[in-house]
Amino acid sequence: MPHTARPAPKSFEPRNPDWEATVRGSFARQAVMRLIGAEMGNLAPGHCEIRLPFRADLTQQNGYFHAGITSTIVDSAGGYAGYTLMPVGSDVLTVEFKLNLLAPADGEHLVAEGQVLKTGRNLVITRGEVYAIKNGRATHCATMQQTLMTMYAKKETQ
Repeated sequence: MPHTARPAPKSFEPRNPDWEATVRGSFARQAVMRLIGAEMGNLAPGHCEIRLPFRADLTQQNGYFHAGITSTIVDSAGGYAGYTLMPVGSDVLTVEFKLNLLAPADGEHLVAEGQVLKTGRNLVITRGEVYAIKNGRATHCATMQQTLMTMYAKKETQ
């Protein structure tokens, strides 16, 4: 049987006409993202990218980004990918995720990409990938599968 490439990402239609401002505003309120120095990159319906520059205080004992830091940014990338498709007045909450660490997260920065696989009324399934960028070369260092919950009529905290 011949090998086939991964299918192109699905095209999704947001249910919130102001989805981008809503998602970026939520990200700006995430204190943990400020704490670690993460930045939101590309954002599209069903897709989110988060970038994190290297800092020595984000590493484990061998000088690689800590797995907890890697999981933090990919959890948020997947969560915000899902949030781009949620309705006005809702919010997002991770229900579970599974992370496989594929290689040491050794680089000048990390890039986490979240992509929606399937969306429903209450649950959204996403996939996340993390790449360590070093000397212009990307190393795929982690992959995640995640389930999100749409929280209806949730008032965001300021």
